[in-house]
Amino acid sequence: MRRRAWMGVFLRTLRLGARNIVLHGLRSFLTCMGVLFGVASVIAMLAIGEGLSADVQARIEKLGANNILIRAIKPPESSAASASASRISIYGITYEDAARIQETLPNVDVVVPVRAVFKDIRYHDQRAEGRIVGTVPWFPRTSDYKVESGRFLSHIDLLTHATVCVLGNRLAKHLFPLDEPIGKLVKLGTFAFEVVGVMEPRTSIVGDDSGALEDFGMDVYSPLTTMREFMGSVIVKVSSGSRDMEQVELHQLQVRVSELSKVEPTARILQEMMARFHDKKDYEVVVPLSLLREAEHNKKMFNIVLGSIAGISLLVGGIGITNVMLATVTERTREIGVRRALGAKRKHIILQFLIETVALAGSGGILGVLVGVTSPFLVQAFSKLVPIVTPSSLVLSFGISVGVGILFGLYPAWRAAQMDPVEALRHE
Repeated sequence: MRRRAWMGVFLRTLRLGARNIVLHGLRSFLTCMGVLFGVASVIAMLAIGEGLSADVQARIEKLGANNILIRAIKPPESSAASASASRISIYGITYEDAARIQETLPNVDVVVPVRAVFKDIRYHDQRAEGRIVGTVPWFPRTSDYKVESGRFLSHIDLLTHATVCVLGNRLAKHLFPLDEPIGKLVKLGTFAFEVVGVMEPRTSIVGDDSGALEDFGMDVYSPLTTMREFMGSVIVKVSSGSRDMEQVELHQLQVRVSELSKVEPTARILQEMMARFHDKKDYEVVVPLSLLREAEHNKKMFNIVLGSIAGISLLVGGIGITNVMLATVTERTREIGVRRALGAKRKHIILQFLIETVALAGSGGILGVLVGVTSPFLVQAFSKLVPIVTPSSLVLSFGISVGVGILFGLYPAWRAAQMDPVEALRHE
């Protein structure tokens, strides 16, 4: 019986609260707006943060969680020289490094050597500057890079020093806007190479802490043996009357480890091995797995920051609810006195005003969820970013809006319940 009576009181109070909200429709709607924009901004901010994080993590994963990258870097002392001097800088990764890693470390499945040189690339009247990448046939196995048409380099190409090449997607479209590139001869510098394949479009993280993107679209892939025979190991750069010469055998090694759990221990061994055989720091060891973990950590911090910023809007909306409800309590002083005189207890008055504030905040929360779900589509329409709205962000945002209603409605409800019934009845 007591439970049924309490349910009847609750339903009557709910109807009374709804009637009062409808009675002041414009004021109620404006109060909901603060919560609406707060909830919508929380959802939109979290969706943008989730989309950015997913994009970065996808690009890092393309480097391969089982991979370790060893990159040649020019030491600082090699970059400082007079403008008129002709000099040669010897640095980077060697073929001996590649052989040593392959023969010494049992956890290493594959070692992919890479050498890159920038050259003019021509086909008849079409011309572009691209990066010629000398590598091996198993290069796609560690880089998650696929052929769109034709084929990639073969073991026979590597053994016979064949003058064949595979074009990046953007370069192929530039050189052959109307023709089929497979079987055509292109000039790489001064040498003619036959096109045997075209790669799919792809960009990726560079592989360092900068998070910059690397576009593979203007690359040309040729056998490493062919590149070594035709282009040597010395790169000559001429600018402003000076001539800089660099001797680099390999610009990168892609090392694939057999098991994910052994990636980081293997990376430490590689660091020690490279330091032992290199007098200067002319290399860097990049572990995509560590970058991925760092990206996941940054995602959490980024979501916390964005959510906190958006939560300020909810705080402002909550303050607006408190302000409106305090004004409502003053306006309805005589009503409160009448209810108390008719037997309503303080808990009934508190319940009445809490229901009204929660209804206002909940209505704003529902509208905010609807706006928040649609706003990421506007972001996607004007940018390449794809925001990701997660169910947890919807539940979290709506739950916070209801919590805001309860928290910021407590004080006005308490003020209303503390009124003296006699003084409330005398209020004009």
